[in-house]
Amino acid sequence: MNQVLFNFHDVVLLMTAMQCLFFAALLLATNTKRQPSTYFLAAFLFAHAFIPVHELVLWGAEFKFKVREMLPQVYFLGGFAYYLDGMLLFFCVKSLIFRDFKLRPRDGVHLLPFVFALVYMSAVFFRLPLEQRLELINSESLVYGWHYVLVEFLCKGLRVAYCLWSLLLIVNYTHRLKSTHSNVEKVDVAWIKFLVAGFMLVMLMEVVLSIAKMFSLYQHYDLGVFEKIGLTGYYTVFMLVNLLVFTGVRYFASFESVRAPEKARKIASEQVCNPALAEEIDRKMRAGKWYLQPDVTIDVLADSLGIPTRDLSMMINRHFQVNFYEFINRYRIEEAMRLLRSVEAEGKTITDIYLEVGFNSKSVFNTFFKKAAGMTPSQYRRADAIPETA
Repeated sequence: MNQVLFNFHDVVLLMTAMQCLFFAALLLATNTKRQPSTYFLAAFLFAHAFIPVHELVLWGAEFKFKVREMLPQVYFLGGFAYYLDGMLLFFCVKSLIFRDFKLRPRDGVHLLPFVFALVYMSAVFFRLPLEQRLELINSESLVYGWHYVLVEFLCKGLRVAYCLWSLLLIVNYTHRLKSTHSNVEKVDVAWIKFLVAGFMLVMLMEVVLSIAKMFSLYQHYDLGVFEKIGLTGYYTVFMLVNLLVFTGVRYFASFESVRAPEKARKIASEQVCNPALAEEIDRKMRAGKWYLQPDVTIDVLADSLGIPTRDLSMMINRHFQVNFYEFINRYRIEEAMRLLRSVEAEGKTITDIYLEVGFNSKSVFNTFFKKAAGMTPSQYRRADAIPETA
């Protein structure tokens, strides 16, 4: 009864697994809005819970010997989670970004690595008699075999690829926001970038360990430094899981999602080159001044103009040759120029004016203004030779 089964590192792994399971259950229970991103986050945490358990079963100080003695049937089962967590994190990010995201039959291709792992492990381990499996477990000859090490390396590399794919989605999302929103500065994506980058860093550490394991097949050297890398990964994941859940609860519900990109319709191609329609849009913009709304979106503007959103987007992109973000801010800058030289705004500060015309950020206002006028707002206000409107 006095035998110690877990050292401190093992306890961290156990705590990581337990918190993953607890947070997954909590997210499922509190997902009243039935957000797909929350379901995927819960699935990611559930899958990820098996990874520290798998590490414990394979490398735990004393725990691994108890498992070999009492539950050899569970050996390697937790390792299948490595083929799922990267994919689930990717779908979590994708469903968070795109409001109309739905799983399609072709998304089943993402399960092919998992199926391959099942076939591979069945061939080299699970189909064998119990005596042979026990021999492979106790001698650790399978986990240090060249084919197992190679498959493990490919698996770890695939997880990094999913993280890179997720980061690419986030970068494209910030660009796409400018096609639908007039104020993108209020949308905070730093937290999700940090989380995905954090998990990618841990997964890169595991790739490094897999590479070291491959080289150790041919040349023996001190693996102490790689052991430290692995332990660092354990502690980093423990912190990231906590951060992921707390940020997920805080930000997921209020995240500004966008529509997934669609193919342009041929029927709209004639409309986007129609000068009369462009003039009508410009006239209505100046008359209605919808650009003064700080958070106006392309959906709101399309409804106000009586034009389908998709057609308005194509008209802005192809005829005016800008994105929605630039389109709206052009009108805001024109209005700001008028106010800066008008008698009615003599008592207003530049801050009052940029807020009045719809900007939320002084730096963004200054950037657009200098690009349009060739000088700062203060210089423009002082210049006598500049006309009242641009």
